[in-house]
Amino acid sequence: MNDFSLRNTIVDLLVRIEKDHGFSHLLIDHTLRTKQVDPRDEGLLTEIVYGTIQRQFTIDYYLAAFVDPKKKLDIWVKSLLRMSVYQMVFLDKVPDHAIIHEAVEIAKKRGHKGIASFVNGVLRTIQRKGVPDTASIEDQSERLAVETSHPQWLVDRWVTNYGYPIAKEMCEANLARKTMSVRIQPLRITREEAMKRLNEEGLETRQSIFSPQGIIIEKGNVLKTALFQAGYITIQDQSSMLVAEMLHAAPGMDVLDACSAPGGKVTHIAEKMEDNGHIYAYDLHKKKIKEVDEKASLLQLSIIDAQAGDARKLQAYHENESFDRILVDAPCSGLGVIRGKPEIKYDKQLADVERLSTIQSDILQGVAPLLKKGGLLIYSTCTVDKQENEAVVKQFLEDHLNYKVDEQFFNELPNDLKTSPGISQEGLQIFPQTNDTDGFFLTRLVKSEK
Repeated sequence: MNDFSLRNTIVDLLVRIEKDHGFSHLLIDHTLRTKQVDPRDEGLLTEIVYGTIQRQFTIDYYLAAFVDPKKKLDIWVKSLLRMSVYQMVFLDKVPDHAIIHEAVEIAKKRGHKGIASFVNGVLRTIQRKGVPDTASIEDQSERLAVETSHPQWLVDRWVTNYGYPIAKEMCEANLARKTMSVRIQPLRITREEAMKRLNEEGLETRQSIFSPQGIIIEKGNVLKTALFQAGYITIQDQSSMLVAEMLHAAPGMDVLDACSAPGGKVTHIAEKMEDNGHIYAYDLHKKKIKEVDEKASLLQLSIIDAQAGDARKLQAYHENESFDRILVDAPCSGLGVIRGKPEIKYDKQLADVERLSTIQSDILQGVAPLLKKGGLLIYSTCTVDKQENEAVVKQFLEDHLNYKVDEQFFNELPNDLKTSPGISQEGLQIFPQTNDTDGFFLTRLVKSEK
């Protein structure tokens, strides 16, 4: 694939992400698998797509000094300008004149001579004058929003919830790519053997502190390894691995995973149970149940019974006090996974947070009677918003006096997390900057014997 084709493909991806609200990681993965992109170009394509989205508000702030805000531009023209400015400002791999030349050629091909002239003029002026300095923005939060390309409402909310220093660290962490982590299938291989074999294939690895099954991939493409393709390891973020570790599901138990797709946590729970017992795994969407079944099959796990079902209405399928353990990994705003899905920060609104917190409360309300006395329930989300996390737990405990936060939860956390700034009475908020993981919340509740 030549430079023109590569960058034209990048424009296509950026348009689809913005116009169709597609997930960047899924579209990139699909493109790499089907477009016959030269392996030498895969890294550059990924870098430009992710980088352009991650820095979109910053780039738009720069472009506003050179493009009349009243001028209506097609989405592909905006995408072309953004990706070009991203390369000129944030990358050193390609000289400016080559970036401008390719942009003009794409503009000619997709549009007409006038558009090509416009693109050429904007980019050459930026090359000559440089981009505006954000230091001129007086308001601290507004400057942070522009410099780290986050919506103003979100920055203000994080500053209010966690203070400016943590909000700033979080915004900056969201601009960096997260290190990938994997989980071994312990019924088939040990962590030491897996690391040895990955290292023999040229990868650099280290152990995760979050789970004795976790491995952090510091260098190399784990997706192309024999271990991954054979189902000896599976991709899972470290913070997500903590869920099964803290649930304490043992062989022979009856377990409920109320919101199970795509299956990372439920298969981990099955592994902790040594594939002995019974797990009912539900998801609202029938097509997502197939993902759970496929993952369980790949990992050779047989105790997962995956079905479509609304987590708020599971009392229709199970009698009260049916389960030893319950996991509610609730649908959420996803504001903790911005590093992997940067488009999330532009798509979400405060109304989403408020709507989802109601759904989360309803799910907890629905499953509460299903737990046996003395049983454990984990509530988790992949977001960093107190309304979806601490507030939901607090309200649930006020409404259910037979539940309380399990004090042993805090004692059993990995040592590095016991002093986390995210510890509260309601549970643990993991910030993306703290341990190079997704932003994640979890807590463990215990049901009274009385």
